[in-house]
Amino acid sequence: MADTGARVGWRVFGGIAGLAGAIAARQAVRATWKVTTGKEPPDTPESPAISWAEAIGWAVVSGTVVALARLAATRSAAATWARSTGSLPPGFEADVKL
Repeated sequence: MADTGARVGWRVFGGIAGLAGAIAARQAVRATWKVTTGKEPPDTPESPAISWAEAIGWAVVSGTVVALARLAATRSAAATWARSTGSLPPGFEADVKL
């Protein structure tokens, strides 16, 4: 079992990586939406003033891209952690099936 310092260290390191990935992805999605549709992405897709098609399109595209970016960033952070420490991040050991 990992010690408390390692668990806290991984939560901070992995959390920052995931957050950075999500922020970068969100900015990329907003810019791509603007170029593709010619208008700003909806700030409040829940609003009745936004069409269902636009609201669903924004939710699907932004949600998928941001989730994939967070996944990629966190996986990369886990690989970096493993290279640096010689072991998987705390909590990842239970996922390994031999």
